[in-house]
Amino acid sequence: MADTSHTASRIRQITWAGIWVNLVLSAVKIAAGLLGHSRALLADGLESGMDIVTSFALLVCARFWVAPPDEDHPYGHRRIETLTTLGIGFVVGGVGVSVVYGALSALHSGDHQHPTMLALVVAVISVVSKELLYQWSAREGHKIRSSAVVANAVHHRSDAISSIPVVLSVGAAQVFPGWTFLDAVGALLAGGFILKAAAEIAWPALREIADTGAKADTLEQIRVVVNATEGVRSSHDLRTRYVGAGLYVDLHVVVSPEITVLEGHRIGDAVMQRIKAEIPDAMDVLVHLDPCEDL
Repeated sequence: MADTSHTASRIRQITWAGIWVNLVLSAVKIAAGLLGHSRALLADGLESGMDIVTSFALLVCARFWVAPPDEDHPYGHRRIETLTTLGIGFVVGGVGVSVVYGALSALHSGDHQHPTMLALVVAVISVVSKELLYQWSAREGHKIRSSAVVANAVHHRSDAISSIPVVLSVGAAQVFPGWTFLDAVGALLAGGFILKAAAEIAWPALREIADTGAKADTLEQIRVVVNATEGVRSSHDLRTRYVGAGLYVDLHVVVSPEITVLEGHRIGDAVMQRIKAEIPDAMDVLVHLDPCEDL
């Protein structure tokens, strides 16, 4: 319970920090986009605003997925984290589509204005501040093993990356005043980066919902750990799946048919403890004991 409380507290701290940073950045970028005549920066400000929405979703949902298993949810509530991650991905994707559509419309209509130096300064500040927020959030998310916190951190980085084309396009417009279309090009590139970030967030969550197992190298690492455990003759029927950031492992181990139930239990427990100790994501391990028939 103490670990659950600590995890929930860390999620709240990380999320609130992101909310405040995004609140300030979103307001500044939207204002600077309007005053500085930059469609790209205005789109970037809206993307920062979506960061606030996804952060609040994270804040609300975290209290549920960190709850311990109960009678109705004997395996815990980590699927809520998966759904939250997927929701963040869809929201980010929606913003990306909106930005791309607006940029293409501007390029088609030729409705361009010359962005000012104010837009350039704010875009540079956005890149630096959001990259710092990403680094901190991702590091803390990996520490508490929360895929949703890491997904939200990726959203912060998408905001930082999407500001880079804004910096380049607005900066180029300062050097070449007649090239006002560059602002819309910058918005288009920003939208592309946002869509890429949405795919990177949503795809792992979709794979998890489909019960996709661990990669081949992780499976081989598990087999090596299991077969090196004292008392294990061999292993088979290894199955894995991810629930949130945790890996659930289910396998059969072959032991001597002449050992006692107690000895078999100790071997199974040793296998479980070694997997949890040596496989970083392993959260739960179910070991089936099979008697060796080749004596």
